[in-house]
Amino acid sequence: MRLHDQLADSGAKLFRWRSYVLLAFVPFLIFVTTKGPRIDESFGPLVGYVFSALCILMVVSGECLRIYTVSFVDPKTSGRNVKEQVAAELNTTGIYSQVRNPLYLGNCLMYLGVVLYGQSIVLGVILALTLIPYYERIISAEEKFLSEKFGVVYEDWCATTPAFFPKLAGWTPPARKFSPRILISREYTSIYGAILSLYLVNLGLTKLGPDGGDVANIWHWVLGFSSVISIVIYLLKTKTKLLKAR
Repeated sequence: MRLHDQLADSGAKLFRWRSYVLLAFVPFLIFVTTKGPRIDESFGPLVGYVFSALCILMVVSGECLRIYTVSFVDPKTSGRNVKEQVAAELNTTGIYSQVRNPLYLGNCLMYLGVVLYGQSIVLGVILALTLIPYYERIISAEEKFLSEKFGVVYEDWCATTPAFFPKLAGWTPPARKFSPRILISREYTSIYGAILSLYLVNLGLTKLGPDGGDVANIWHWVLGFSSVISIVIYLLKTKTKLLKAR
């Protein structure tokens, strides 16, 4: 079997778990938070504050990339399907005119932001080195599927569009209109997951660290508000047709 086919075969097996890679790092993240805010201790509170702010910015940037991506796509593409590949059409406009895998790029930014927020550079590097072969295999599996389904059109798009790191030229406006229904119904879990992850890391740094401490009240308010909003969206999505894409 060719190397690319081997990558695609293993990627097909990893495909259904592509949104949960961070869970494997939870035990390690808990461990590093018990060491407390080491950036603060090593370089001072100001550097620690800037570092934490940059980590949050990384998470927000990743989520914004995801939000923009799913807001302009067909309901049957770029989804959270886990059993098999699904693509009603080939997305080549909007953000997809700059990069072929914007959702995975957004995921990587969010994962790295959360882990680095635990103030462990080493764990962040380990995660980055894990994400490279992980997504390489998943992307290989998707490329094989899309190549077989869309043929020359897909190959031509690949020839001009980077797989992971966006190009800065050749922007094409989205072919579809902005869809708030798709945005809300698809991304509320991702947004809530990002908020919850940052909250828990913050909680670990303050409660499990050697010096102890309390989480700032703003974090409690943000988590509480986002929890209520997520529950409301879940009920609207499962009990009504208000969020059904049209």
